[in-house]
Amino acid sequence: MTARSIRGTAAAVLAGTLALTAAACSNPGGSAAGSGGRQDSVVVGIAYEPESLSPLLGYGKDGNSKIFDGLLALDADMKLRPALAEALPRVSADGLTYTYRLRKGVTFSDGAPFTARDVVFTYRTVLDPKTNYASRAELDALEDVRAIGDDTVVLTLKYPYAPFAQRTVLGIVPEHIAGRQDVNTGPFTTRPVGTGPYVLAGWSRGEKISFRANPRYWGGEPAVKNFTMAIVKDDDVRATRLRSGDLDGAILPPNLAEGFAGDRTKKTYTARTYDYRTVTLPTHNKVAGDIAIRRALDIAVDRRAMVDSLLQGAGKPAFGPVPTDSEWFAKGTERPHDLAGARKILDEAGWKPGPDGIRVKNGVRAAFPLWYLSGDKLRQDHALAYASDAKKAGIEIRTQSGTWEVIEPRMKDDAVLAGGGAPGDPDFDQYPLLTSTLAGDGFNNMARYDNPVVDKALVDGRRTDDPVRRKAAYDTVQRELVKNPGYTFLTHVDHVYVIDDAWRGLTTQVEPHDHGLASGPWWNVEDWTPKSAEK
Repeated sequence: MTARSIRGTAAAVLAGTLALTAAACSNPGGSAAGSGGRQDSVVVGIAYEPESLSPLLGYGKDGNSKIFDGLLALDADMKLRPALAEALPRVSADGLTYTYRLRKGVTFSDGAPFTARDVVFTYRTVLDPKTNYASRAELDALEDVRAIGDDTVVLTLKYPYAPFAQRTVLGIVPEHIAGRQDVNTGPFTTRPVGTGPYVLAGWSRGEKISFRANPRYWGGEPAVKNFTMAIVKDDDVRATRLRSGDLDGAILPPNLAEGFAGDRTKKTYTARTYDYRTVTLPTHNKVAGDIAIRRALDIAVDRRAMVDSLLQGAGKPAFGPVPTDSEWFAKGTERPHDLAGARKILDEAGWKPGPDGIRVKNGVRAAFPLWYLSGDKLRQDHALAYASDAKKAGIEIRTQSGTWEVIEPRMKDDAVLAGGGAPGDPDFDQYPLLTSTLAGDGFNNMARYDNPVVDKALVDGRRTDDPVRRKAAYDTVQRELVKNPGYTFLTHVDHVYVIDDAWRGLTTQVEPHDHGLASGPWWNVEDWTPKSAEK
């Protein structure tokens, strides 16, 4: 899943209503056309749109929201840097108090001054159970926030939480606007005002989100004056529109990006990511919930072949939510492709081949459906490859496509080709993915995975700032996934973007699963400068 990822409850906010785009490409003169050579405009194609543009409902919680700034931000190397705060926070010796001094002279795009009261309002509002902030669990450690004058805020924690500063990239909203309306349904959710480099120029649901440069931006008015995100769900349509000039850039699957290799007017950017593709194995399904089936599928799948053929090398095999090149990866948890071993596991568990080769146990046929998002070619390819590998072990997987509106009601019993992944701290992804306390909570723990050892390790990992204890906790989680894999992790996918080679300053960050909207080479579009301006 892209916008509604399983890595966190906020991801559910990002795709509550996935809007579909037209199956045919728009012409260059259409409402989401490319910039047509203009020096100050960029139109990029992304796959999904948010449901809301309010940080109080989850928009921009991981930074790069364009309209808003957090107290801190992440640079190109994913290191924290000051944003609305003038410096990194001062942290008390016990790790329970974070003090931020605020940048002076900052205004919201309506001209009103930004103060500590806006920070207090933002955090207290998202902590309020009445607010539909789906990622409240991510701020579980936060006990209170208070202002000291107009330029200082103090955030107090219940327990030491090592990655807390990374949570303060959440966009800050103006109390004088958002505080005077219903935070869940008021006009601010679709007509926001922030301190960021851009202001919202227009939003046509299912078609485009348009931004224009904020002349009051404290970092200086951007050179890209008009920035548009065209919502194009279908990968093939996105590639076609890019080729026709209707888009200036787009995120594409690796095989479609290859088609632009000979185009000298465009440049390809590949971003390293934590983005994985996985198959949920619902605990409540009589087949997918069987540990022997889970373990057999875990080694029947040929991950390396998927990377080589489906991703054309732009990625790596996935054995869990943590990439193998991460410092948090538990060495020794790699699983080889072992079809004979998979068959042996099933034989010993009593799953015997039937007349047609599909295994049966106690009258139950080893078969279940696997859903993938329609229009997402990469998910489709993963689903078909997974089903093919499973059949060789005697497990029948019936692949079906649908929208999230079709898939979501079936997630309790049916498998889903899903996606997730968050760079930074392992708590950001593993807790919402695996804790039983969030089982079936929207798009959290979609498999309804329930493992007491994992539950305890996840709590231990998030409630200490001792690096040795944290590493041990997350090693435990990954080793438990070998014993009882409630998901079959397939690949970690590098993100590939193709964009007109007309600008300077383009880079990529290490990216999460929720790509395109806040990630991509345009994560720092406010810093781009046109090549045509060079002498």
